[in-house]
Amino acid sequence: MSLFNNISRRKFIYGSTCFCASSLVLPSCTEVALSERKQIKFLSDDFLYSRTFPAYNNFKSQSKLITGTSEYNQIVDIGFKIRDAINVYYETTYQEDPTSNFQWEFVLVDDDQTKNAWCMPGGKIAFYSGILPILKNADGVASVMGHEIAHAVARHSAERASTAMVTDLGIMALEKFVLGQRLPQAAGYVRQFGLDLPFNRKQESEADYLGLIFSNLAGYDINESYKVWERMKEDMGGSGPSEFFSTHPSPDNRITNLKEWIPIVRKQYPAIG
Repeated sequence: MSLFNNISRRKFIYGSTCFCASSLVLPSCTEVALSERKQIKFLSDDFLYSRTFPAYNNFKSQSKLITGTSEYNQIVDIGFKIRDAINVYYETTYQEDPTSNFQWEFVLVDDDQTKNAWCMPGGKIAFYSGILPILKNADGVASVMGHEIAHAVARHSAERASTAMVTDLGIMALEKFVLGQRLPQAAGYVRQFGLDLPFNRKQESEADYLGLIFSNLAGYDINESYKVWERMKEDMGGSGPSEFFSTHPSPDNRITNLKEWIPIVRKQYPAIG
């Protein structure tokens, strides 16, 4: 086979692969609520919920949960207050509510060593007791609650899964049809540092911004958002890991961004009620 024919074949197959990827991507582009960022999303809410809701229930059954305490009640109250503010905002602005199919649930995990909180698709939220001293007060809890809810509102989990599908398809084409061999280690580096991590940071920054909106709509002091990160930075003993190798923006960048966004959010999304 001539070199020309070989190259032509590779280009043809690679082009076909790209065309197939495009045919998947183009009908699946959506817009993130409020931020208006375009995103790729192949997976439906129903598909995700059918898998994440059982996973959340399994997590609860295997975790030591705190109930009936003032800390637990505070988390639940703040979560539902932010939920209600989101509902009222979309109702009064005559927009489709991205949380209309959520099945809200909040748990507090008894784990003082874990300083974290997260939200599964559909409003399934968990806080760990280890983060409460850093949050310090109701406004601090609201800042993290708004951030985690924002991940669910923006469908970041579905976007991450969809992006991984496209990334894997592209790497397969690169390995097989351009390089002619499999390079799992190199491909891993490309995905980790060239594609995956920057995209994670973009989502985290978006969740910071949307979280400010949700917390402010609910009437909380969003100045506490950057103060939480100042305390988090101090708890980490400095600025934390290098941003290039992190799935999250550096604390310093987060603090700077939050301070810049606060006056904008307060003007455009005033507290409801």
